[in-house]
Formats: sequence, structure tokens, C-alpha cells
Amino acid sequence: MKSTVSSKPVVLLAEKLSPATIGALGPDFEIRLCDGADRAELLPAIAGVDAILVRSATKVDAEAIAAAKKLKVVARAGVGLDNVDVSAATKAGVMVVNAPTSNIVTAAELACGLLLATARNIPQANTALKNGEWKRSKYTGVELSQKTLGVVGLGRIGVLVAQRMSAFDMKVVAYDPYVQPARAAQLGVKLLTLDELLEVSDFITVHLPKTPETVGLIGDEALHKVKPEVRIVNAARGGIVDEQALASALKEGRVAAAGLDVFAQEPCTDSPLFEFGNVVATPHLGASTDEAQEKAGIAVAESVRLALAGELVPDAVNVEGGVIAEDVRPCVPLAANLGRIFTALAGEVAVRLDVEVHGDITRHNVKVLELSALKGVFENVVDQAVSYVNAPLLAQERRVDVRHTTSSTSPDHHHVVTVRGTLNSGEQVAISGTLAGPRNIQKIVSVGQHTIDLAVSDHMIFLRYKDRPGIVGTVGHVLGESGLNIAGMQVSRSVPGGETLAVLNVDSNVPADVLNEIAQETDATFARSVTLG
Repeated sequence: MKSTVSSKPVVLLAEKLSPATIGALGPDFEIRLCDGADRAELLPAIAGVDAILVRSATKVDAEAIAAAKKLKVVARAGVGLDNVDVSAATKAGVMVVNAPTSNIVTAAELACGLLLATARNIPQANTALKNGEWKRSKYTGVELSQKTLGVVGLGRIGVLVAQRMSAFDMKVVAYDPYVQPARAAQLGVKLLTLDELLEVSDFITVHLPKTPETVGLIGDEALHKVKPEVRIVNAARGGIVDEQALASALKEGRVAAAGLDVFAQEPCTDSPLFEFGNVVATPHLGASTDEAQEKAGIAVAESVRLALAGELVPDAVNVEGGVIAEDVRPCVPLAANLGRIFTALAGEVAVRLDVEVHGDITRHNVKVLELSALKGVFENVVDQAVSYVNAPLLAQERRVDVRHTTSSTSPDHHHVVTVRGTLNSGEQVAISGTLAGPRNIQKIVSVGQHTIDLAVSDHMIFLRYKDRPGIVGTVGHVLGESGLNIAGMQVSRSVPGGETLAVLNVDSNVPADVLNEIAQETDATFARSVTLG
């Protein structure tokens, strides 16, 4: 029986994901399944896929990425990326996405739960009672009201914890060197140094990413500065609180209790901390709610759809540009089209490429427009798929000096994007565009020194010739004889009788012989056709 090869992009689900995740992918993909935790099953399964969706059990390391010759995107249905080699993926031009906001509420609620559990000995009392022991006096706790909560890391989860615990009438202080005091004040939180926070807090909760700087941050030295009645919660990342130092502090009575959801080595089923009755421990449940799992799966499924369609994904962790402002978003396809037109006009790879953005949108981060322009520049240059990930690498490999400049001033338009390149000969090629009207119509506003006002279309012709009567008619005649309809045209000249640029929109692709005939009939010094559609 003759085998059939699917024309649809292939998405590999390496771990169990919700039906809603598969539904969010839609019917445009071939879905395959494998057990990503089984290395012998993963490596052959990943070989021919375009995307892989994982949670935390599948290791997408350099070996797996090397085995996946067609891979374009790795999607982690969650926040952490400990199981994905982001560096190896970037070198291979593979986009890595996650769901950074999917579990923030869930994680914050668990941290609050651990705070309550350590304050009131809830798990210990529950276990004792179920074992037939009624020990009210043994499990006397402390109130949260009027106590000081120290939040280490005032990011999205830290803020949610601070807001929720403020409702318990707690005084909230925080340590975060990247947060401005005015922002903290808006939240009703006082910023302190880490040492100050350690000294005044009755409860400490950690909400930092795991980095070389944060590993062991709450270690032996820090735990000698805290109150003996302090209760410490870590529901962020294992290793930020030094487990050995914490065990020593608990043993010596320098810390009253601890609530832990994360550990330096996971899974963790044997720890000195488990021997303490005043330690509440859970097996990394921070993201483990039905709602968070569903939100994470749907979020990364939508990211996979965007990535495989060649679009920029806001949650891509290895693509510069960050979150795309709404005002900037319509300019992304404009920059890509300008890059493609630039390459067609240049006819070669530039030695230097400048992506310039002018106008009021520069109040936002517009780095994404450089990436989009680069993607367009290389799309018709290389025989591999060009993505927002590997476009900068392609420029680096070809030793293209890429520069990105911005200016808030734009005399004639709200904003203008320019792709300007210097060729090997020293010649410069430049094209500028803008968006016009409520429908954000893409328009070319200049080519080199020539001012133009013409919509970008799927099929375009660029001609440069010496100004004289009859040229427009000649061009129209050749196109008409070839059955090609002109949809729009702009002519720009420096002076009467001088160099002239004509740009035409046509309804279909212009064959090479037709373009050559136009060039011959008009004595054009330059003739290029551009196909974008």
C-alpha cells in the first residue's frame, strides 16, 4: 500500500495536554503523540516534526534539537524552561515559547496557602486527627494580622501574593532591585534592602526566577539575620532557599517553620527537611490546577499556530523585542515587506543594513521591527525557512553589520520605517514605508532619493530611466500586450529630463521576458519586479 505524506505541519505532543489545547491548535496540523520522558521514544519521534509541545518531564536538550531537522518551535506549557536548552534552540533557529502568565494566579494562591498552613499547622493537625489524636494545644498557631510579610521578588506573582495577604491585614515589605519605590508605593508595599527585610519580617515568601545570582540567596548568612519566629515559604524555584542551611536553622530554632513547594533536585522524596514537623512540603504543585494547566496549554497552542505561520510570538523567550505594543503591531508586516522589497532592489546581500524607525511609535519598544525587516531581507536569499529567531544569525553568518536607530521626529508621517543598505560596491539602496488611514494600508513613501506615495501590493515593478515623453505609454503598451493589468502607478523625477523612478502595482506576476522588454523599450538603467504574495 502506498504511504501518504501529510502536507500539514506536524505537531508532536510529548506529554499529556488538555483537549482544549488540541482544540486550540485546530485542524491545520497533523498531531502526533509520544512519551517525551522516554528518551528512546522521543528522539525518533521528534525527527520529522515542525513543533513539539512539552510540560516539565520532557528534556528538549541539544541532542533532541539536533535530531529534529525540521523543528521550528519548542512550546513549554508552563513558565519554567529548565528542561529546554534555549541556547541550542536559538543556534538552530528554533523558537522557544512558554506561557509566562498562565499560572501566576495559581502559584500565588499556593504561596498564600503555604503561608496559612505554616501559621496554623493545618497539615500536621489534619494528620494527627486522622490518626486518632486530638491535640489542640500542640498545634497552636499564630495570626497573620498585624504581622510583617517580606516578599522577596515583587514580580507578577509577588504582587498577587502581596495584594492577597494585605487583605489579611498584614504589613507588606519587599525586596526587588528592579522595582521603583513609586511602583511599590502604588501597591501599598515598602521597598527594603534584603538585609532589612530579613530583620523585620515575621513571614518571608520567595518569588524570584532562578539565576546564578539568586541561587542560594536565602542561605546560611541570610538565615542568621532573621527573627527566630520567622516562617519562610518558597513556591518559586528550588535552590533559591539553601535547603541545608534551612535545615540547620530549623534544627537550631533560628526559623520557626517553613513551607516548600520546590526543591533544588526534583523529584525530591528524601530530604532532611521532611524530618521536621514544622515543615509543610508539597511536590511542586505551583502550577497544578485545572485552570492553570488549561490556560498554559491553550496559550502555547496559539503560540505554535503563530510561529508555524511565520508570525512573531510575543511569548517567545529567544526572540528580542519583548511584548509588542498595539501601536507597533501593524508595522511588523510592513517592515517585513520593506525587507523583501529591499532585497529585490539590491539584488545582493548588503554589507551593512540599517533599520530606521521614525515617529511617535518610537515611544514603545520597536526592536521587533528590526527583526521583521531582517526576516524579510533573507526570505528570498536562503533556501531554509527564515524565522524571527534565526534571521539575526543569518545576518551574523553573512557578516552583515546590522544597526537599528530610532527617532521620535517624522515630519511627513506619523511613523516611517526605512530599510537602508550599503552594498559591496558602496552603493546605497533604501526604501521607506508607512501605514495610512484607519485600515493601516501599507504604503511606500520613498525609494532612495525619490518620494513615492503608492500602496504596497503583491506584484510590483520598479523602473529607473531618463525622463522623456512617452515612457508611461510604452510601459502600459508592453504590459497590455502581455495581458498584465496596471492597478496603480507613481512616477517620481529629480528634475525635468533627469533620473526618474516609476513604481507600478500590477495584478499578477511579471515574467522575466516581459520585464526585459520593458527595460529595452524604455532604455531603463534599472528594472526589477517584486512578488510579495
